[in-house]
Amino acid sequence: MAGYNLKNKEELEEYLKNLHIEYQFGCLSEKNPEVCHLLANYHEAVKQDFKEAISVYKKNCDEHNYGKSCTKYGGYRAVGKDCEKDVAEGFKYMLKGCEQGDPKGCLNAGVLSVTDNKLTESKGENHVAVGMNLLRKACDASNEQACFYLSGIFLSGIEGVVEKNFKEAYVLSLKSCEMGNPYACANVSIMHKKGDGVQQNAELAKTFKTRAEQLLKEVNELKKQIKFHQGIDP
Repeated sequence: MAGYNLKNKEELEEYLKNLHIEYQFGCLSEKNPEVCHLLANYHEAVKQDFKEAISVYKKNCDEHNYGKSCTKYGGYRAVGKDCEKDVAEGFKYMLKGCEQGDPKGCLNAGVLSVTDNKLTESKGENHVAVGMNLLRKACDASNEQACFYLSGIFLSGIEGVVEKNFKEAYVLSLKSCEMGNPYACANVSIMHKKGDGVQQNAELAKTFKTRAEQLLKEVNELKKQIKFHQGIDP
């Protein structure tokens, strides 16, 4: 679809129309799971037809085991956006998303499990341990949010369940920082400043503080750009 001037409203509308046709064909005729996920994304982001998006995500998960669609459907069910809220159902689909190779599914299921002890009680499993294992899986798959969330657990601990472990928190924070999480970089800076779990080093504390500020600035600039482009009426 080269040659479109997306700053021109008419050409943008033509581009989006053709994109929708292409996604419909790829999903409905060719049964391509990746394209079905893109079709659902289109309904969600462009048409803002969330019910249709939810329907396509669910079908793509159930019929094709497409991890990203499982995670998205699970997210909708967990919060009850444009569908009946069912946290347990949402968790089940997030887990499936994780099992089908989507790190975000592991992240979301992990966060839910850590904070909700009812999700794993039927299996007699410790919900925090289950959640932390899922977060570890997401972190190992280079999900910076999971590494950051997990580092926070080790930083603060959970009474009677998880002891504080500053060394582990530092390793996870550093990994998240290296993947571009400004808040993780800020934590690394503070840990170097205090000597928590790592050698006290004022220079490194300053370096990571600067990195955190730079990344946060980039994040805020990106948010402004996204907000600007959302003003386009498709």
